[in-house]
Amino acid sequence: MNMIVTDVTLSAAAAARVAAIAAKQEKPAILRLSVEGGGCSGFQYRFGLSDGIDAGDSIAETDGVKLVVDSISLDLVRGSEVDFVESLGGAAFRVTNPQAASGCGCGTSFAV
Repeated sequence: MNMIVTDVTLSAAAAARVAAIAAKQEKPAILRLSVEGGGCSGFQYRFGLSDGIDAGDSIAETDGVKLVVDSISLDLVRGSEVDFVESLGGAAFRVTNPQAASGCGCGTSFAV
């Protein structure tokens, strides 16, 4: 059973970026956030367009764009916001995770 969650959010900027990428690739506007072991700090975030919503996924929605998170990853990202940031260093999806005890310079790795 899928569950709508409000404890993980997708910013309007991230939703707009996902919608643009999905339209170019002719895919649904669904961004999957998952957490894997590894990276410089112990865990790393993984992003990718998803073709659909899997059983057990939690869903957050902003401006018609869905952010889906599997149940194991949700425990590590609860309370987080996914944003899209453009700077001189480049453009990337960023996770602001209140559970992360530390992070690293690359912005995609964290420890709890």
